[in-house]
Amino acid sequence: MAEQPLTPHSAEYKVKISVLSGRLTTELRPLANGYEAIHVIEPQGLASMLKNGEISERSRFSANDDGIRASWYRSEDSLSSDETRAEVTFDWSASEISGTVNDEDIQFALDGIVHDRVAIQYQLMHDLLNGGPDERYVLFDIDEFKTLIVRNVGERTVSTPAGNFQAVGIQHQAENSSRITTLWCVEELGYLPVLIEQHRKGKLRMRAELSNYTELAT
Repeated sequence: MAEQPLTPHSAEYKVKISVLSGRLTTELRPLANGYEAIHVIEPQGLASMLKNGEISERSRFSANDDGIRASWYRSEDSLSSDETRAEVTFDWSASEISGTVNDEDIQFALDGIVHDRVAIQYQLMHDLLNGGPDERYVLFDIDEFKTLIVRNVGERTVSTPAGNFQAVGIQHQAENSSRITTLWCVEELGYLPVLIEQHRKGKLRMRAELSNYTELAT
């Protein structure tokens, strides 16, 4: 069967991180040679009075039968107490990642397929569209590599501000980490997650519910 492509779209989520509320906006735009994904988290309401700033991440990648291959990633975090700025380039011909983290130069060797923090979501969506996810992926998390263990946790009906959906739960957890992220993905939306939950040490730390979805022209 032919590869099922990702669907360009914009989406908005209502987010709660601990006791603070905010908004997550995501957008997947087509490029001449692939896609650009943009994810932005910003506080709202009382949280915006207590916390200033936002977390903005961008990733550019290609998509083919072999999956997602990132070419560039940038992160600007002015919301967290430990503010971080990072920009890296994936040079697959030279088998290296290079760039800067907080104005410090970094360089790492590439050994096999590696995903940035944004592209990993679209890799999982791509794999759900094309036969199902693998059990392990390698994540480049700003300045270190992590092995993610992935599990399918079954299907259920998910209620969100955007409506009720039948969703499949895909859970990932880095080795030696207590943080577990579950994406509840919906087939008719190209396996976009309509609910994202993050637990740490068994406690719910973050929840994002889809509030709006728009398919973009290709």
